[in-house]
Amino acid sequence: MTKDNRIHNRLVIVAAVTAIVMMFIFGLLHRAVSARLASEVVSPMPADALDKLPMQIGDWTGQDEPLNEAVIEATDTDAYISRSYSKSNRLEDVWLYIAAGRRARDLMPHRPEVCYIGAGWTRISGSFKELLLEKGSILPCSIFQFSRGALTAQKVLVLDYYLIDGQFYRDISLLRSRIWRGSGTVSYVVQIQIVAPVTTEQTADSAQKIVCDFAVESAPAIFDVLESAGRDPNTVKIDAGNSSGGSLGN
Repeated sequence: MTKDNRIHNRLVIVAAVTAIVMMFIFGLLHRAVSARLASEVVSPMPADALDKLPMQIGDWTGQDEPLNEAVIEATDTDAYISRSYSKSNRLEDVWLYIAAGRRARDLMPHRPEVCYIGAGWTRISGSFKELLLEKGSILPCSIFQFSRGALTAQKVLVLDYYLIDGQFYRDISLLRSRIWRGSGTVSYVVQIQIVAPVTTEQTADSAQKIVCDFAVESAPAIFDVLESAGRDPNTVKIDAGNSSGGSLGN
């Protein structure tokens, strides 16, 4: 990877972090939505729970990308991860952001298609995708492309999904409907974002392949870390036939 590419990727990470800040600013505006959404979860996520996510995932090697203290305070989450992961050939890079919330309301408003735009990005495209994981389970996710600037526009591809009580979701609205139906307390809500730059050398198609490949390789490790934080894996069942939510079983 050239020096210019490394600088560009660093700028992408900084820009993505800015969008994350905007996410939680928007989240503050939604704090009064419902008493149900404000209730505490049964088992708050330990602050260091996500630190157990391996630095080595397949051919990907991770490196922590610390967030500003003000950003950490604004997120109002129990645990988070901000890491860059690079393939061993150094030609493929992604930024991984994971946020685990104690209260359902803390992560519910934070959608890339809203918050990136609020941070000054323009949405170029958006689509839903279902990725095939190990043992035939499905990872439903959303994929967006954003740009910012004119002559020297920055472009990024963002893959976004949620892991809620051992179940994968592509959209947090499914959690909204679950809570409003009064179907029980949510134990944990985790949002996962995987970001890759779009450049003259790395097209939108190749960036999408990179984020999808990393999502498939990292999802089992993320799942295992969260389950080991206090949930019983035997209660999680494979649901490969549900296009809006899937799970990873034994």
